[in-house]
Amino acid sequence: MDNYPSKLLENAVVEFAKLPGIGKKTAMRLVLHLLKCEKDEVALFSSTLMKLRNEVMFCSVCNNISDNEVCSVCADSHRDRSLICVVESIRDVMSIENTRQYNGLYHVLGGIISPMNGVGPSDLKVELLEQRAASGSVAEIILALSTTMEGDTTNFYLYRKLAKYGVRISTIARGVSVGDELEYTDEVTLGRSIINRTPFETIGS
Repeated sequence: MDNYPSKLLENAVVEFAKLPGIGKKTAMRLVLHLLKCEKDEVALFSSTLMKLRNEVMFCSVCNNISDNEVCSVCADSHRDRSLICVVESIRDVMSIENTRQYNGLYHVLGGIISPMNGVGPSDLKVELLEQRAASGSVAEIILALSTTMEGDTTNFYLYRKLAKYGVRISTIARGVSVGDELEYTDEVTLGRSIINRTPFETIGS
């Protein structure tokens, strides 16, 4: 059992250790670092986090994180509005944008179907995606989910949901290795996987 000289220190370490990938030792280093900072620096750090949590929005069009009701990507008139890239998370949007190989819009599902983790279709932004597919303004939907079993399951579910709208449905080329998550794929490989995307219905045929 850790012997903390201060209950305030202990409480701070416990809270930092709740962050993903942060153990108690790292949490202790972060807390001690903050104690060395000037009070106004810590106040700015704290207020920035509170402002993020209280004021950040989700785009009403694609569910991406935004400072406004419509995100900067959806508001950009130079983007190809007939093309939608479906991703699992906001981090995937950032990864694809870094490739500079894609100029369409996005749709952030907010996860993938994973019964083991208690995530079903109703937990994802599928209905919003269907509405966009049914609008008549979309020519192609690219399924750019992780090449895992859960990602493939979600791809198949989405294909069955979207095929009836007459929209071309494709998936990223297998330059992204099976089992990989997009955010950990290098930019060149990811960019090529989008450019060389394959019609979904040909997969496995």
